[in-house]
Amino acid sequence: MNRRNFLHTGILGVAGLGAISLAGFSFGGASAKAKGSFEITKTDAAWKKQLSPDQYYVLRQEGTERPYSSPLDKEKRAGTFICAGCQLPLFSSKTKFNSGTGWPSFYAPLPKAVGTSTDRLLGYARTEVHCRRCGGHLGHVFDDGPEPTGKRYCMNGDAMLFRPAKA
Repeated sequence: MNRRNFLHTGILGVAGLGAISLAGFSFGGASAKAKGSFEITKTDAAWKKQLSPDQYYVLRQEGTERPYSSPLDKEKRAGTFICAGCQLPLFSSKTKFNSGTGWPSFYAPLPKAVGTSTDRLLGYARTEVHCRRCGGHLGHVFDDGPEPTGKRYCMNGDAMLFRPAKA
């Protein structure tokens, strides 16, 4: 088992989640915390009406889907991954790779597609990734990805939709 898999799905991760839950924290439950103003803003009720419960949990409450639960993790066709909240193109299939973590992973977003902020929910700083147009939570970026960037954008499949390339 490599370090990435251990941290995401191993005993340490489960123990950490339990400790956080006992401390009164939860994953999700708060509105999206992305900093700044966004082109698309909606009331909480409007987001709930537009999104599925799983999409709402991830995009608007900063939730995380279970690893290996998204069909987008196995998506191999040419195309574009878009925000499930506002349909902004986020990632090209050309930058997708199998990280082994159970979440769709990319080494780079499309230009001007995402924003970042600091997430300290687990007691240490992580870089949270959000849609730059609607502020929806997408996942996190780590410095253990492949070349050419060395980045791993570990995204929630529930935060995105897939648009196949036209034949």
